[in-house]
Amino acid sequence: MAGEAIALAQPEEDVLGTAVREHARLVYRIAYSVLRNPADAEDATQEIFLRVLRAGKRIAAIKDQKAWLARIAWRVAVERRQKMAKAAAGTEEAGESLVAPGYGADRVLLEQERNAILQRLISALPGPLRDALVLSTLEEIAPREVAAMLGISEAAVRSRSFRAREILRERLLALAGPRI
Repeated sequence: MAGEAIALAQPEEDVLGTAVREHARLVYRIAYSVLRNPADAEDATQEIFLRVLRAGKRIAAIKDQKAWLARIAWRVAVERRQKMAKAAAGTEEAGESLVAPGYGADRVLLEQERNAILQRLISALPGPLRDALVLSTLEEIAPREVAAMLGISEAAVRSRSFRAREILRERLLALAGPRI
C-alpha cells in the first residue's frame, strides 16, 4: 500500500524512469528471445517503453509492474516478428553464435551449426509449446509470470515446456542417428 501511495505521488516521468531502471533488462531479454536480433530487440524495447509512457498515470495503479511489462514485451515482440516474417516473405536468418571468443575456427563453425540446428528445431515446434519453452526455460522467467504473459495456467506452462523439451530431445536423437 505504501508503495502504491508513493507511486501515485510521483510524476509520470519518475514512475516510467523507475520502471525502465528496474525492468529494462527483462523487457530486452523477452524481446530478444522472440526476435533473435539485438538491434530488433532494442527497437522493440524502446517501443515497449513508449507504450508504457502512453499509459500515463495508469502505470502507478498496476500492482505487478514486472508481469505487466513482460506481457507487453511479449506482445510487441511477437507483433514485430510477425511483421518481419511478412516483410521477409520466407527469408530465414541464421541464429547468432553463442560461442566464446578464442576458440579455433573449426570449433566456432561446429558451434554455429549446432546453434542453427537447435534454433530451427525450436522454431519448428508448435507455437504454444515454443512460446512456453522459450520464456520459461531459455529466458528463465518464472512459470507464474509466463502464465500471465500467455494467458494460461502455470500447470499449462510446465506441461508445454516439458512436451517441447521431449520433442526436441527426440528430434535431436533422430538427427544424431543410431549409436554403435
